[in-house]
Formats: sequence, C-alpha cells, structure tokens
Amino acid sequence: MIEPFQIRQIIDLALREDIGAGDITTGSVLDGTERGRAAAVAKSGLVVAGIEVFEEVFLFLDDSISFEGKFRDGETAEKGRALAEISGSLGSILKAERVALNLFQRMCGIATLTRSYVDAVRGTRAVIVDTRKTVPGLRALDKYSVRVGGGRNHRFGLSDGVLIKENHIEAAGGITVAIERARKNVPHTVRIEVETRNLDEVGEALRAAADIIMLDNMDLESMKKAVGLIAGRALVEASGNISLENVRETALTGVNLISVGGLTHSVHAADISLLVKRS
Repeated sequence: MIEPFQIRQIIDLALREDIGAGDITTGSVLDGTERGRAAAVAKSGLVVAGIEVFEEVFLFLDDSISFEGKFRDGETAEKGRALAEISGSLGSILKAERVALNLFQRMCGIATLTRSYVDAVRGTRAVIVDTRKTVPGLRALDKYSVRVGGGRNHRFGLSDGVLIKENHIEAAGGITVAIERARKNVPHTVRIEVETRNLDEVGEALRAAADIIMLDNMDLESMKKAVGLIAGRALVEASGNISLENVRETALTGVNLISVGGLTHSVHAADISLLVKRS
C-alpha cells in the first residue's frame, strides 16, 4: 500500500489547487445545512484501484463524512455497479468531488490497463513492468495502481538502481566503460542494467557483465536472437513501442521483463460518475 503521509500530501496539494480561496459555486447555492448521500458508479467495466485514496479525499475535508466502499482494490467491477457510497454534508461532498474522482479514475484506469497487459502475456515467463513515465507528484499512486493491476514496478526513482541509457552511454564514452564505472562506484548489492539498440551492443553489454540487458525498440526477430545470445546470463527486458497488439508476441521471444510506459504516461481514466441525492 502507499504510505499514508504520501496520500495526504497529494490530496492536500490537489485540494488547495482546486478549491483555492473557496468553492464559490457551492458556497453560493447551498446554506451549509444540506445533507444527503452520493454513489460512485462505474460507467464501464474496470479494475478497482485507490478506493482508500478516494475515501481519504472526502475525509480530508470533513471527517464527519461516512464512506462505505463496495469493492476492494484489485477486484473487477462491472458497468453500472456502485463502487462506494458517501453520506453527510453535501457541501463537503461537492467540494471534494472533482479531486476525489480525478485520482480514483486515474488509478482505476492504470490498474485496468495493466490487467489487460498481464492477461495478454499469461502463460509466458514475461513480467509486465512500469516505467518512470508518471505524472509528476503522482508516482506513488501510479505505481501502486500498476501493482494492483498485476504488474510490477521498475525503479521508483533515480536512486533505486542503475539503468545506463543511450545518453549515459554517449556521455561516458561507451557501454563497456559505463558499466565498468558503475560497477566500481555502486555497492555490490545494486544490479546494473544497460540499454542496447542492436545485437552488437547486446554482445558488448554481455561481455561487460551487465546484470540486466534492455532491448530498446528492437524488432521481434532481433529480440529472439538477443535472448539466444544472452542465454540466461542476464535478465532481458524488452522496451519501446509495446502495445496490447504486440505484447504477447514480444513475450514469446523469451524476454523476462516487458516495460510499458503507456501504463502510466497516456492512460485513459476509468469512467466513473458521482451521483448525489439530497436527504
């Protein structure tokens, strides 16, 4: 799960951004005594992710609000199902509505898309992983949603592991020197991954004893040859131009990991409505 302080920091910033000096619409049309309930309804099938984040937005504004989640994270909800019911001050519910939905819809969208990728490679040895292509400030929520959908997390941030990419290789003067320097300067407990673009670079990374070799934007035939060349001496990650249409073919090349930036950088928010009724 996500650390509670991270959730509250994200919600605090989002509510400050949205409400600012005050919700002039709610403040002008309600007198503050109105009470009622609201139902969050799935407008299409989805994988639930972030139900506790959704709840916390309402409670952050008004801890007297009552929240009842109907699903747990990781469960599948069909179109038309109520995901949660919220009751209490309608003014508080309306002020929290947009931020609560923005976060919840995004998280459910990521989990739903991730589940589709995971299902597509089922039966192969490939694992679906995410990338650092997340919305700034929302990485904890984005990466949690990937886990809920059945995927795994790549690095959370730059301090989590060595990933020598094309620009690092150019700046260092080559794959071999980059790996040698990394090996010298990081603890033995840290694995070293290097990005490669062709079979020659795969061979160089292998000779330099990379722990993980990324095959960047390679065609399927090249990936198969690379897997055969590596022959289990390093983990193999496929990356670049991965889609639902080609992910299974990619998995069948024998790679261990398939990283998909689209899980978080261009996900479609799940379709969820919040319907309010006055008591």
